[in-house]
Amino acid sequence: MIKGYDIDLGGMNTFRMKVACRCFVEYESVEELKAVLADSSLPRPFFPLGGGSNLLFTKDYPGTVLHCGMKTIRDLGSGRVYADAGVVWDDFCAWCASKGLWGPENLSYIPGEVGASAVQNIGAYGREAGELIESVSCVEAGTGSEVVIPAGDCEYAYRDSRFKHDWKGRYFVTGVTFRLSEEPKPELDYGHVREAVKEKFGTDDPAILTPAMIREVVTDIRKSKLPEVTELGSAGSFFRNPYVDGKILEAIRNKAQEENLGVVPSFTIGDDCFKVPAAWLIDKCGWKGKELGGAAVFEKQPLVLVNKSGETSPEEIIALEKAIKDSVLDKFGVTLEKEVEYV
Repeated sequence: MIKGYDIDLGGMNTFRMKVACRCFVEYESVEELKAVLADSSLPRPFFPLGGGSNLLFTKDYPGTVLHCGMKTIRDLGSGRVYADAGVVWDDFCAWCASKGLWGPENLSYIPGEVGASAVQNIGAYGREAGELIESVSCVEAGTGSEVVIPAGDCEYAYRDSRFKHDWKGRYFVTGVTFRLSEEPKPELDYGHVREAVKEKFGTDDPAILTPAMIREVVTDIRKSKLPEVTELGSAGSFFRNPYVDGKILEAIRNKAQEENLGVVPSFTIGDDCFKVPAAWLIDKCGWKGKELGGAAVFEKQPLVLVNKSGETSPEEIIALEKAIKDSVLDKFGVTLEKEVEYV
């Protein structure tokens, strides 16, 4: 176990916010986690920190930050795989691709750790982690009991789960069991994945493609569109893609036609429910590459807000978020919601 007080978190969050926590603990086993949760001498509240990639620290954290140091992956057979919460997510994707297991390849190169994937329900290019999860192993904070929660009880939805709401602070994720496919199941029909696959490999035939091939293409796409967090601080996609009804979608299309903004991209989600890319809305409001104080909108992907100066304050990120939301609401009548968690 690693424990320290008044620890700098600047290198533990991808936004590179210069904040500290009163106490930091990295545990190496479930038993150590139980002991930490039962230790009345540690400052409260507890906050589980993975790769620090989907959050914005708005100030120093007054309690104890917990990090899982367990990093084992186990093949359970028949496509079932268990991974400790501390496994780097992209390492998990690489491991699965090397074994010929289908499922996580479209989620390659997403920063963070396995435990966070079960909390955030990370998603990209037509896939979500919740679709692959069989169960989530946790320790209940109040009792110290080990529990295994079926995925069906987690209420996975778009970038959401019960771990972010009524279970927040109650359960600490220690590992995740995934049910993957040993048979070819490529998901190519989102964005330009199919075109990129055909361009790189000359085919989109599922009988020829492998998870490693799809992973390679997805990684290339993400690298071309997103900043390397080691070079430019960010939290990945800052905003969720909004869901709108047919009436609002029609109003957006009318506005686009009126201002010659081009075709409005949209995806049918259900009966009178459509997803409109937040990146398109933000771009058409003229935000791509714009700066506000030390914060900026990434020039290649308007969904991403970046610590452009390297010294950006949380207040500058929040001010940029508000300005973007106000302009999208004013122009298109759509209220954007942040994906990033404020701490």
